[in-house]
Amino acid sequence: MRRARTSDVPAVRHLIDAYSRDGILLDKATVTLYEDIQEFWVAERDEDAEVVGCGALHVMWEDLAEVRTLAVDPRLKGSGVGHQVLDKLVRTASWLGVRRIFCLTFEVDFFTKHGFVEIGDAPVDGDVYSELLRSYDEGVAEFLGLERVKPNTLGNSRMLLHL
Repeated sequence: MRRARTSDVPAVRHLIDAYSRDGILLDKATVTLYEDIQEFWVAERDEDAEVVGCGALHVMWEDLAEVRTLAVDPRLKGSGVGHQVLDKLVRTASWLGVRRIFCLTFEVDFFTKHGFVEIGDAPVDGDVYSELLRSYDEGVAEFLGLERVKPNTLGNSRMLLHL
């Protein structure tokens, strides 16, 4: 596991494409991947340093972050790579001082194994909600459950982990 570099974007793009075609992950513009590369961690295979997994942690508020774009090479699904990536994201959140981690996912069982629980509404008070409404980030809009992003979130479960 290591921090992602700009040279990893093509590999991250490939991982996302493997899941976005089936609607499991939201597609992201490549420019967005470059803009957000500092949020990503990647898993490399030992023998050849090929990027076989990725995940991003996006801080949303003082005590709240979101796991984004967690993907594993489909050939390695079930091998533990995703668990390693998520563990690294959780440790990073803890190091940053985040106390809650949100995700929007179809992979409920996977996240449940890591202590995430399904939630209904956005778990923030009114003042924080009002501040988050000012964000231009689509992921924040999905977290808030805004009407304009409903097509992106259909079928997904909203989950939260308390650290």
